[in-house]
Amino acid sequence: MKRAAALVCAAVASTVYLLAPAQPAQPAPAVLVTPPGLAAPAQKELAQQIVATAENGTLNWRAAYGYVEDIGDGQGYTAGLIGFCTGTHDLLTLVEDYTRAHPGNALARYLPALRRVDGTASHAGLDPGFPAAWRAESTVPAFRAAQDAERDRVYFDPAVHRGRADGLGALGQFIYYDALVFHGPGTGPTSFDGIRARAMQQARTPAQGGDEAAYLNAFLDARRRAMLTRHPGIDTSRVDTTQRRFLHEGNLDLRPPLQWQVYGETYRVP
Repeated sequence: MKRAAALVCAAVASTVYLLAPAQPAQPAPAVLVTPPGLAAPAQKELAQQIVATAENGTLNWRAAYGYVEDIGDGQGYTAGLIGFCTGTHDLLTLVEDYTRAHPGNALARYLPALRRVDGTASHAGLDPGFPAAWRAESTVPAFRAAQDAERDRVYFDPAVHRGRADGLGALGQFIYYDALVFHGPGTGPTSFDGIRARAMQQARTPAQGGDEAAYLNAFLDARRRAMLTRHPGIDTSRVDTTQRRFLHEGNLDLRPPLQWQVYGETYRVP
């Protein structure tokens, strides 16, 4: 909408010059167009595929809407498209927003329990029915759309926005996105902003005049440390043999063909 408004204003200005020819028209200033990066439709689809290999072990990210499981990470149930958790508030926010728009859905009856267990690993009030209710509701197109919207609002759109502000291309924006998905927003040492702050102590962003590859290496170093701090002994292949591989290949635009490994499995996008 802002871009459209700018075009309208430019048209009005041209009309003024035509009505007052005594004032010579000035050449229009150059307009810098920032590439869409990860927000381009094909790149966004690719980003969902790569994240799904780490979150759900598949390139078919749309198969994950109905996923629900306690993976033993201390965050309660992990569910849905991007790994919303009953213990990390994002699942509660999703169900609350969805229920406001669609009262009487299969998950609405679990809202009191979801509020009680928020921030904990507890299943109190959720067992045994919550997983089945999640799977059932995930067949409803409106709930799938709600998962898409919450993913974009909390994780994807902020990652792209922050990445572009830092001067990063599609790979850097994806690195930010995956970090937000895994670590969540926040300023703590193992949250996204804490990781970014530590990386910026080691290297300047491209927007600050730094080298993009050097900065991304620093970010991945900081992210790997944060993963191991939060979960000692965790498999870090989503960094080591996925994102670091793309970076070492010099693929800052994240263009296929791609090959990577997560948790010992090899994936390819031709």
